[in-house]
Amino acid sequence: MPQNQRIMITNPFIINGDIPSEYFCDRKEESKKLIQMLTNGENVCLMSPRRMGKSKLIQFCYDQEPLCSDYYCFYIDIFHTTSLREFTYTFGRQVFSTLKSKSQKMALWFVQALKSLSADFGFDPSTGMPKFSLSLGDVHNPEFTLEEIFKALEQADKPCIVCFDEFQQIANYPEKNIEALLRGHIQHLGNANFIFSGSSRHLITQMFYSYARPFYNSTTSFTLDAIGLEEYTKFATYWFNRFSKQIDPQLIAQIYQVMERNTYYIHKTLHELFENTLEGETCDTNLLPRIIDGMIEEQSNGYRQMLSLIPDRQKEVLFAIADAGKAEKIMGTQFIRRYSLPSASAVQSSVRKLMETDYVTFFEGVYSIPDVLFRMYLKRIGGKE
Repeated sequence: MPQNQRIMITNPFIINGDIPSEYFCDRKEESKKLIQMLTNGENVCLMSPRRMGKSKLIQFCYDQEPLCSDYYCFYIDIFHTTSLREFTYTFGRQVFSTLKSKSQKMALWFVQALKSLSADFGFDPSTGMPKFSLSLGDVHNPEFTLEEIFKALEQADKPCIVCFDEFQQIANYPEKNIEALLRGHIQHLGNANFIFSGSSRHLITQMFYSYARPFYNSTTSFTLDAIGLEEYTKFATYWFNRFSKQIDPQLIAQIYQVMERNTYYIHKTLHELFENTLEGETCDTNLLPRIIDGMIEEQSNGYRQMLSLIPDRQKEVLFAIADAGKAEKIMGTQFIRRYSLPSASAVQSSVRKLMETDYVTFFEGVYSIPDVLFRMYLKRIGGKE
C-alpha cells in the first residue's frame, strides 16, 4: 500500500470501500482456497448469509497475486436488477469499467465487439481515458448483447474471472429461461471462470443442487462461515493497541455474541467503539448499548420503508419469528396460538413469500431473520425486547 494511503486511515476497522490487506481480518484460508479454485479453472458457488463478508472476500482475492496481474477480474452486483435487460446492461457496463482501468486497448476492443448497442464511445478530453456512454435504453436486444459480451470475454488477451454477486436475483426476473440461457453460454467458455455468489440459501441450493435445473453439478461449492472469536479478538486488540488504545477481550466476546458472529455488524460495532475511544484510554464497556442504539437508528428509516411494503399477514409472521429468534414448527398449533396468527396454511404461505424476498431464512429446521440489526429493530417496535 502506498505510504500516503496508510497515513489517511484513521480507523483500522474499515467498513466501506476496498480493504487493504493489513486491515483485512483473517480469511487467510478462505482467500487461499478461493484463489486456488479460480486459478485451477473451477466455477464456484459461494454461499453465506448477507453481510458475512462474501463481497469483501472476493474483492480481496481480486487484489492478490496472481489474479491481479494475470487475469481480468470482474465483479457484477446484480442485487438491484429486475430483468434480463438490466442484467445485461449492468454486466456490460462493469466489464467496460474494469477494462478501462486495466487496458485502454482492451476497453476499446470490447466496445467494438458490442455491435448490437447504440451507445456512444469516445475519449474524455480532460483525462484522455476511454468513455462509454451506455444507458439502459441502449440495450435493445439483451440476449444478443449478452452473447456478444460472453464472446468478448472468450477472446480477451487474458483469462477472465467474473463474479455475479447475489446471483439468486435472476430467479425473480420476469423472463423464465435465464438460467438455461446463461448456462448455455458459460459451459462453452474456456477463457472465463465464474463465481456465483448468493445469500439466499434456499434459492441458491435449488439453482445449483436440483437435478432439474440448468446449473446442476456445474460448480464447486464453497460456504463462507463466520470468522472465529479468537481471530477477532487478536485482530481487534492489535489495532486498538497500534493506535494507543485498549479494548477488553470480554467486550469483544460480548459483541461477537450480540451480533451473532455477523462479520459486517461486528466490524461496524468495533469501528464505532474505536471512534469513541480516545488515545491512551480503554474502550468503555458501557458504550456498547449506545453504539447499538445508534446503529439501529441509522437504519430505522430504511427498515420502516421495508415494512411498509410487506403485506399485513406476512408482517405478523415476521414479527413472530423476530420475537422467537430461532423459530421452529411455526405451522404448529403452539406457535400459532402464542402469536395469535391465522391458520397454518396462511403462515406457510406468508413465510414462503418472506423467504423469497430474503427477509427470513430456513436452515436445519429453524426459521430466522438473517439481518441481526433488523431483528433487533422488529423486537423493539414490537415491544418484545
